[in-house]
Amino acid sequence: MSDLVAPERSGLIPVASYARTSEAFRQRDGHGVRHQLRINERTARQQGCRVVAAYADNGCSATKAGVTRPGFDQMIEDLVRGCTADGQEIRGVVCVADDRLYRRPEDLSRFYAALTAREGRVYLDPQGIRDPYTQDGLLQAVRSLEAAVTETRVRSRRVSNWHWARAVEGVPHSGPRPFGWQEDRITLHPDEAVLVEQAISDRIGGKAVRAIARYWCDLGVTGTRGGRPNAQTVTQIMTAPRVCGYRANRGVLLLVPETREPVPGQWQPIVTPEQWQAVCATFSPGSLYLHRGSGTPRLTEKKAKPRTLGSGLLRCGAARSDGTECRGAMCSQKGRSKRSPYVYTCRSCGRCSISGPLADEALERILFFDGPSHALPPDFVGPRWTAGEMGLEEKREAIRSVLICCVVRPGVKGDRSWDHSRVQPVWRYATHEEKAEAVS
Repeated sequence: MSDLVAPERSGLIPVASYARTSEAFRQRDGHGVRHQLRINERTARQQGCRVVAAYADNGCSATKAGVTRPGFDQMIEDLVRGCTADGQEIRGVVCVADDRLYRRPEDLSRFYAALTAREGRVYLDPQGIRDPYTQDGLLQAVRSLEAAVTETRVRSRRVSNWHWARAVEGVPHSGPRPFGWQEDRITLHPDEAVLVEQAISDRIGGKAVRAIARYWCDLGVTGTRGGRPNAQTVTQIMTAPRVCGYRANRGVLLLVPETREPVPGQWQPIVTPEQWQAVCATFSPGSLYLHRGSGTPRLTEKKAKPRTLGSGLLRCGAARSDGTECRGAMCSQKGRSKRSPYVYTCRSCGRCSISGPLADEALERILFFDGPSHALPPDFVGPRWTAGEMGLEEKREAIRSVLICCVVRPGVKGDRSWDHSRVQPVWRYATHEEKAEAVS
């Protein structure tokens, strides 16, 4: 929560303030959400309200499916409960614009269900106070959603056309520089280009991609964004059409309409087209190694399943520069010790990590021993869990039935002791009555 929370003032309606900025590739200092929260403070004062809690999502898209918005999720949870975690009553929400709250029908449904879960709630923005219980209030929200969806489609089409027009002219890709080229994306990098050329030659000669990736790691090579090479990233580098001077768009090789020849790029190639075709032929068409870009579907049409108990259930509790919690999803990756063969690390800020076995052990303790009586799983879960009769996904479902998530607090640098209290649960139900109502 933000430090912009106003002090208690009698006679004013207590409201929650929400702010969100879209994906911030260049500036991540949180100035956008800070500005919105200040505007919300002013709007609340003008409308006879006071902000008792502030929620923010910095650099989070509300358009893409599957994106986690920790601030929004926490606000929904507090609205349903009717108060903040410290007991402050909430009787409304203030925001600078509807599209900061929702750009998808699912989010609109969640927000209005939570807002109207109790009587006497209000919604306000710089235009004034809106009654969310009336038909006019709901219709206004739906119209805002339709406008946001239309704007998103128009903007997406415009951006897509802009990228395509640049691509057919052979202009290099925007974004981070590709491995093998310098910052101008045209001139070859003297060291990286040699590595790519050698890797393509070795692969054509029958060398395994994992062996090439290990060799790069032993040399201390890192990607253009600082990551360590692995089999998939090395494959994508070798099989990208750019290595032989061809231009692609969204994973599809572009052809000149008149000649049906590949569109040449404006940059220096690393290998010949024949070498590129030869290295691509060493991979099967369904190989996941060939998957590149968020806009390209996996050729196998299969999604990777979680391999650890806490994947997707843990959220980062590190503090951001604006005072809010990160709440980014924590994913598992290989550890460096026998005691912790895998660790959970925040993929949003990267400033919080915890031993995988410690976190999974803490989840089990929370589920069976540390939780309140109304949050216990069904009676049959414990014996089956202890007897080893439950698979990983069934265990995860049992945890999700009573927990929304668990927030992992940052550890102390240099302290290797196992502190289970770092994993703090966010319960799905506050009372027996709420649980019974949800089950029924």
